[in-house]
Amino acid sequence: MRIAEMDWQMVEDWVRHDDRAALPIGSTEQHAGLSLLTDAILAERVAVEAAEPLGVPVFPALPYGVTPSYAAFPGSITLRVETLCAVMRDMLDGLKRSGFRRILVVNGHAGNVAAGSLAQEWMMDNPDCRVRFHDWWRAPRTWAKALATGPGPTHANWLENFPWTRLPGTSAEGDKAAVDIDRLRTLPPFEVRNVLEEGSYGGRPARSDDEMLALWQVAVEETRALLEAW
Repeated sequence: MRIAEMDWQMVEDWVRHDDRAALPIGSTEQHAGLSLLTDAILAERVAVEAAEPLGVPVFPALPYGVTPSYAAFPGSITLRVETLCAVMRDMLDGLKRSGFRRILVVNGHAGNVAAGSLAQEWMMDNPDCRVRFHDWWRAPRTWAKALATGPGPTHANWLENFPWTRLPGTSAEGDKAAVDIDRLRTLPPFEVRNVLEEGSYGGRPARSDDEMLALWQVAVEETRALLEAW
């Protein structure tokens, strides 16, 4: 259940019998012709759909992450690593104060890796709590399904092109040659923009909705399994 559909008394009642919660985190960054909030949209949606049958509260997605490479693309907003870690610590502290002790962080952005390290550090100081950091798109079953669906799943191509991340009036162009990601990591933001052009890492921009919904179902089931395993 979305925390937006609960009041504080409902949360208090929930933690009397169950201490699980889901916390999605994402990013606001360029995704070629897809929404700038793609990472946050996908993280929150997979968390909500996974948690719904279990009744587990799902907090709003943190919409900002660490994405300095895309700073030259208008609308892309990056946090510093220390800012993300400070915000994560405050959120985890707040969840603990509310009575949650088992927290599934559903991450939608590769650049947020530092948040996973922070979660490990936080548990060192809070040994009565458990945090799982879940990169939903590259979890084992979901990633295997993506590779079986088509070649080259990557940033801003078909892998992230769902009906709920597309923008009205936009259409997918033809295939694009894959960029050299290792080289991309060595470049400052303005050069990254020059290399990426419209923003994707290459490959096919879209696949059929049937294929994408099948992939999504695996992601939801894999995320739900983590909550159920607790």
